Amino acid sequence: MKAIVLTSIKYGDADLIVKCYTEEGLKTYLIKRIFKSKTKKYGSKSKQINIAYFQSLTQLNLTANHNNKGNLNSIREVGISYLYQSLATDILKQSVALFLAEVLSFTLKEEEKNEILFQYIETSLIWLDNHSHTANFHLLFLLNLTKYLGFYPEVKDLNLHYFNLSEGVFTNNKPLTDYVAGEKLILLKSLFGINFDTIERLQLNAKTRVVLLEILLHYYKLHIPGFKTPKSLHVLKNVFE
Repeated sequence: MKAIVLTSIKYGDADLIVKCYTEEGLKTYLIKRIFKSKTKKYGSKSKQINIAYFQSLTQLNLTANHNNKGNLNSIREVGISYLYQSLATDILKQSVALFLAEVLSFTLKEEEKNEILFQYIETSLIWLDNHSHTANFHLLFLLNLTKYLGFYPEVKDLNLHYFNLSEGVFTNNKPLTDYVAGEKLILLKSLFGINFDTIERLQLNAKTRVVLLEILLHYYKLHIPGFKTPKSLHVLKNVFE
């Protein structure tokens, strides 16, 4: 089973709790004694466990025991599904990965299988790893993610003068609160009608990227109960300056 690491938290002196989005849905695992031993036995064989397997957005192949009793799941075998190249060494991409891992941990709540959503996240991260012009990647990723979360903006007519953030629609009727207009609206509209392969068309600088990102995060807050501003946001802003 494929899995993408969202968070990993040390538990006690020796254990690790890892939350992953998998082909089977959102799963949480308890990995015992990973900080005490260099190896962990799986069955009759002893295989090396690397703590690096559980870094943010690492793509894994897992063999796991899943229970239905509300307890933490356990991993029997683990290996790398896709080995990142530039994402492992590029500071900008690492910052984006840390930020997106936080966003995903706040937004992915359902334990049910969603193969299309998993494939979107998986293929998007592989694209990020394999391309160099990625400064705007996180913006398009966040916008497209709303398709799978159920609140993608209605885009019947992009010529209207306001975007109602609460309702997710473009309109000529000025909303009382939570709307985008003017130059910010022009920026927002620039995200529509492109894909990752045409993302270079976006003529953005550090300032306009931040403006767009703040619009998108506010949109998420309005549509996802309990959504928090990622702690890594300030790091992401700094690397684009």
